[in-house]
Amino acid sequence: MHFTDRPDAGRRLAGRLTHLAGEDIVVLGLPRGGVLVAAEVAEALGAPLDIIVVRKLGVPFQPELGMGAIGEDGVRVVNEEVMRATGTAEEELVAVEERERAELDRRARRYRGSGRRTGVRGRTAVVVDDGVATGSTARAACLIARGHGAARVVLAVPVAPEGWTARMQGAADELVCLSTPVGFLGIGQFYEDFAQTTDSEVIACLEQAADRLSGSDPGSAPQDAARSSTPPVADPEVVVHAGPVRLAGQLAVPEGATGLVVFAHGSGSSRHSPRNRSVATSLNKVGLATLLFDLLTAQEELDRANVFDTGLLARRLTDTTRWLLDQPEAQGLAVGYFGASTGAAAALWAAAEPGSQVVAVVSRGGRPDLAGPRLPAVTAPTLLIVGGEDEVVLDLNRQARAQLRCESRLAVVPGATHLFEEPGALAKVADLATEWFTGHLGPRAEPGG
Repeated sequence: MHFTDRPDAGRRLAGRLTHLAGEDIVVLGLPRGGVLVAAEVAEALGAPLDIIVVRKLGVPFQPELGMGAIGEDGVRVVNEEVMRATGTAEEELVAVEERERAELDRRARRYRGSGRRTGVRGRTAVVVDDGVATGSTARAACLIARGHGAARVVLAVPVAPEGWTARMQGAADELVCLSTPVGFLGIGQFYEDFAQTTDSEVIACLEQAADRLSGSDPGSAPQDAARSSTPPVADPEVVVHAGPVRLAGQLAVPEGATGLVVFAHGSGSSRHSPRNRSVATSLNKVGLATLLFDLLTAQEELDRANVFDTGLLARRLTDTTRWLLDQPEAQGLAVGYFGASTGAAAALWAAAEPGSQVVAVVSRGGRPDLAGPRLPAVTAPTLLIVGGEDEVVLDLNRQARAQLRCESRLAVVPGATHLFEEPGALAKVADLATEWFTGHLGPRAEPGG
């Protein structure tokens, strides 16, 4: 059995896990590649998605061959058979472990920000990877899940070598694998596309899974309700013209609108993002029009490289803005950009274009650093909103702000993590964005001022 890519493998694997539907499940992906598989499983089962960070301990002269693995909470699994066969000394193992431990800690901070996890105590933990080779990392992950109090551990993978179950004795309560082919040499052998997964893709999967389950953000509804009794503004579906490309969008224009905010979603997200929709609703209540649209076509989204192509997404944003300003309901309105996650880089990239019509930019948990050398060319006043517990992204925002030459502000929401899931955190984002846009958008506003 061969798989097109990791999402394809995840969809097929989910079909073998339908017997778990209805159980109290948490799907745990192994970064990086396993998270793309796990995301499809979590969506199919309607379950939350989290990660277990593990690192393979590769033989020094043959790193792709695992002689063990380490995981969070000090978990360590050593394959004595591989060490003997390769003549690897204990001191060599220790040196490899020290290096990999530093990378494990970096990834855990990068992916989680605050280090918060989805609780598995008393629940069924479904550990998912893109395949099993030696089994060390999968075994370590299962041990971590069990150590956190999972009532039951299920290990599910698309492909593994014959006899793989013997290596998992005592690690998991149930083992699921789609294919155990003869002549197994490596996991990538059974994928048409086995390109290395990036940190950004892992974070995007976690964000999308959180958005899917949240529907609305904890703590945000009461503040929004109290902010205004104005009835919600309809946001009819529109077909956005971005040059020759046609994209799905939702345009909401309050009566007497004084400005227009275009949303640039994070990697892989869409116009249905509940977090962005929550912010858009707050903007509508103070008389600002909003456009939420998909930056890529359905076909383009199949190529994961497009999802992280900042230049492409910025061009889509620029083309969409030009089209939008020609629409009767938008004529005469000053335009702002609201970028989330990697969408913030696209917003700033587009705002830096010569002749840009953008008057103001707001970034939520954004990656403005990905706009790189474009940052000094941005003239639109820019607000960077970051969670106080999102330490890595906060540092990247500080570095990016140092490159901006326009009016700018860094607003830190105390206690908030990357997704602003904490009670009241998203409402604070909406308040900050509303204040920034109402202060800079209006009929007489000019770009850059």
